[in-house]
Amino acid sequence: MMSNDINKNELTKSFIIEIRSIIDKARAGAVRSVDSYRVQMYWHLGQRIFEEEQQGKERADYGTYLLRKLAKEIEPEYGSGFSSRQLAFCRQFYLAYPIVNTLRSQLNWSQYRMLIQISDTDKREYYELEAVNNLWNGRELERQINSQLYERLLLSNDRDAVLAVARGERIPESPTEIIKDPMYLEFLGLERKAAYYEKDLESAIITHIADFLLEMGKGFSFVARQKRILVEDDEYFADLVFYNRLLRCFTVIEIKNHKLTHGDLGQLQLYVNYYDRCEKMADENPTIGILLCTEKNDTAVRMALPEDNKTILASKYKLYLPSSEQLIAQINEVKELAGSKDE
Repeated sequence: MMSNDINKNELTKSFIIEIRSIIDKARAGAVRSVDSYRVQMYWHLGQRIFEEEQQGKERADYGTYLLRKLAKEIEPEYGSGFSSRQLAFCRQFYLAYPIVNTLRSQLNWSQYRMLIQISDTDKREYYELEAVNNLWNGRELERQINSQLYERLLLSNDRDAVLAVARGERIPESPTEIIKDPMYLEFLGLERKAAYYEKDLESAIITHIADFLLEMGKGFSFVARQKRILVEDDEYFADLVFYNRLLRCFTVIEIKNHKLTHGDLGQLQLYVNYYDRCEKMADENPTIGILLCTEKNDTAVRMALPEDNKTILASKYKLYLPSSEQLIAQINEVKELAGSKDE
């Protein structure tokens, strides 16, 4: 009797899980449907506002007058979603996406509001495509825009290559097309301290692994933490190991809470060699090694590695997201350095 009761309980749990799945899917579908209708509504509002505005183009201030007057008429009835500021976004939305059929049902209005504030059309397209391809929610899209993901990728790649990957016209061919320098790890939520133990950073990354994978780039999946590597009688432990399905290779990450040294590079090279010779399949690409460090000397990195090195990378990590002004200044500084080296 007890065995039958247990089986019934197991069946009941399975049944409940299935019922919950049906409800959750239906609710998610309803939300997506509502979001899609809202996006189209705001687009049509923007179109109509723009057309009406053109009728009064002889008046320089007619656009502002129209939005204020319209908001005064409809906001009391329909709510704050129809304020003059929101209506201005609708007009901007229509101007950024003049063809309604180009709108993507996977994106909601809050995401489109962020996108339309990007004046660079290539940059806007990149974030739009990546949000769809990677199923970013509004918070994730906002973080990637604020952390200047597009600009960081352009530091080591040309614009056409970055857009081609986002459009699905080509797959990444080198680590620099995916991996960013610097990496911003503000999502770890660590207190502001002068230094952290490497194990603390590693533990925080594991706790926030989904956010870390998002910062790492496209195609990464977690493989191991403190991977034991035995070389004859000597034991070594690689901090983190990932696999990238686009590059079709393992990625070994070492975390250092100090400025990078040539000894760190040698340690990482050992781990990369081990994976290439003992773990990698014949049809897979060479293993990538990434040193996450607080500071690095790019010239020293180049001198310590072979001239044809394509698999060992050093990337600074920052635990706090700088302001937009600081990010832009950092990016411009790197571009100026790169330009001076080319001359």
